[in-house]
Amino acid sequence: MTVSEQAAERRQDYDGASPFPGAAGHAPVGGAQVGLTAAIVVVPFIALGVAIFLAWGQGVAFTDLLLAAGLYVVTGLGVTVGFHRLLTHGSFTARPWLRVALAVAGSMAFQGNVIDWVAVHRRHHAFTDRPGDPHSPYRYGTGIRGQLRGLAHAHLGWMFTDDQTPAERYAPDLLADPAMARVTRAFPALCALSLVLPFLAGWAIIGTLYGGLTAFLWAGLIRIALLQHVTWSVNSLCHVVGSRPFKTRRHDRSTNLWPLALLSFGESWHNGHHSEPSCARHGLERGQIDPAGGVIRLLERLGWASDVHWPDADRVQRRRAAPPSQARAPAGD
Repeated sequence: MTVSEQAAERRQDYDGASPFPGAAGHAPVGGAQVGLTAAIVVVPFIALGVAIFLAWGQGVAFTDLLLAAGLYVVTGLGVTVGFHRLLTHGSFTARPWLRVALAVAGSMAFQGNVIDWVAVHRRHHAFTDRPGDPHSPYRYGTGIRGQLRGLAHAHLGWMFTDDQTPAERYAPDLLADPAMARVTRAFPALCALSLVLPFLAGWAIIGTLYGGLTAFLWAGLIRIALLQHVTWSVNSLCHVVGSRPFKTRRHDRSTNLWPLALLSFGESWHNGHHSEPSCARHGLERGQIDPAGGVIRLLERLGWASDVHWPDADRVQRRRAAPPSQARAPAGD
């Protein structure tokens, strides 16, 4: 059991406003991991500066933007449809080859190996916005200073703390799955492939090493950075800013944040998701753009996905939060 989980067990009477018990008690991770994590965060911004310098006066090649968009969609859907809705929450059942393909695509997003990603997210749902949550923006309390510090923690800081999430507890099903174990072991190679592919494609299409370099910058590093920060914004902003039309567990402050809906493939309908975690569609209301939900619908029609958990209108209606004037004190977990 982690330090955060031990604190959660000791402090069941968390009031929803105070800093988490032991919030400052996590030591930083080892130097090698700090360096690697920092490099993943910082290098793409350096790449952006280099890419802007190279594009100055001549613009960005359409090929680079097309490659970036294509890989963003493939790896982003790997995270949202594969890592999240399929493997974390079991929102649908996929054919074995599709299950592996989605896990491979998600691994190429540089967000950690599939088993660790799933374990952390399941733990987030088990302790949402209370002691034990690995990346809650309310870790340091609800005051202005604590909130700002909490947002930084939820967005990036949690990856620099030694607060390990045991896969044996949160993802035993994936540990026992030989295919997922192989994809996990291949994670470093898949990250390398995520950078090599745009370089080779740019070189082949443009016919020059310069074409390969600019494709590597825009469709490789910058594309990875954009997807990472969109995903991390769901951890941070989608628990602080936005609407809360649906009831969730006590202390859970997940929100719907519409400006991120398209870039996050529907993940930013976060309040809807936390209200119905196993639902294959996160946009529970009419007009809410949910590209990942649309892809799952297509996979179902193709016969590649089955047992899809679609929204139930009656259940969704029961989950609607009461208007502020009618709201009652929150119930227990």
